[in-house]
Amino acid sequence: MTPSVTIVGGGLGGLTLARILRTRGIPSTVCELETGPTARDQGGTLDLHEESGQRALAEAGLTTEFRAVVREEGEALRILDRHGAVRFEEGAGEGGGTRPEIDRGELKRILAGSLPDGVVRWGAKVTAVSPGKATLATGEVLEADLLVGADGAWSKVRPVLSGAVPSYSGLSFVEARLSDVDVRHPAAAALVGPGSMFALAEGKGLIAQRTGGGGIRVYAAVRTANADAVTALADRDRLLDAFAGFDAGLRALIADSEGPLIPRPIHALPVGHRWARVPGTTLLGDAAHVMSPFAGEGANLAMLDATELALALTDHDDVESALSAYEAAMFPRAEEAARASADNLEACFAAGAPDAMVEQMTRFATQATQD
Repeated sequence: MTPSVTIVGGGLGGLTLARILRTRGIPSTVCELETGPTARDQGGTLDLHEESGQRALAEAGLTTEFRAVVREEGEALRILDRHGAVRFEEGAGEGGGTRPEIDRGELKRILAGSLPDGVVRWGAKVTAVSPGKATLATGEVLEADLLVGADGAWSKVRPVLSGAVPSYSGLSFVEARLSDVDVRHPAAAALVGPGSMFALAEGKGLIAQRTGGGGIRVYAAVRTANADAVTALADRDRLLDAFAGFDAGLRALIADSEGPLIPRPIHALPVGHRWARVPGTTLLGDAAHVMSPFAGEGANLAMLDATELALALTDHDDVESALSAYEAAMFPRAEEAARASADNLEACFAAGAPDAMVEQMTRFATQATQD
């Protein structure tokens, strides 16, 4: 079987699918609204898991390119309380050393660069979708044996399969950035360390990550009544007021940040989201199972979905058999991750935080040493 495939969305999942399909001799077209792989900031850093994100890159034949840019030191983790006291610390490699960090922009560069010109149609806005068919803003209609929605939380393809829409999780991030931290912000560099840092309290926290190029991304997490309420916190003084009870060194991650603050309300689809089989159409990644980032699975699951879908299309004699097999495996996998994500969100910001996260990470560390 050599089906034609149209992929709506040129993020990590869509690009992974296109690349693996190409290595198996299956053509595809990717429709992406952005005008190029560097048209906007691609976000912070990712830890790619051995069984999912790294497996996807191996199936795509891109492990060498991945290894050339990963940051092994990025696996380091620190958990602090709001007073700045370190409650848990794990150096790179101490947890098993299987989840190195890579900047999202670097990963997208690798994936996009692995595809010939013309596979990704940059600046292609999809305005209407029906099974096996996507209509572009230009009026052009793309028909294929398979239409894949890889177009994120607010997917245009999802309504063909499901009436579910993401709902607000009750938690919002306000993103801040610091650059050249070893020179310009040495205290912040020392506080965060080479990897990730969580400073947690009930209902709020500061999450910081070192990124390539000497930067730090800070996500100020705050419980708000609704998704719109976070907009007011994208004011530096108001955000600092929200963290008035935090250590001065932690608050400096906000006070010393550069550029505008960016509000990011966190949405999620219902845990266990699934749909009845619709011929010629399916979803992957956030389009299928967007969840909060507190399981660390979003990008990894998108890339694993892409891998499993590509292999199913390779291994089955017809598209519908391939989709049935793919979805049967994807649904329970996504449900497990979404439940962990929802539970971890609650645990991170519960009364007594960061106690629950410290206990969890201590348990994981003990298991790693025993293994």
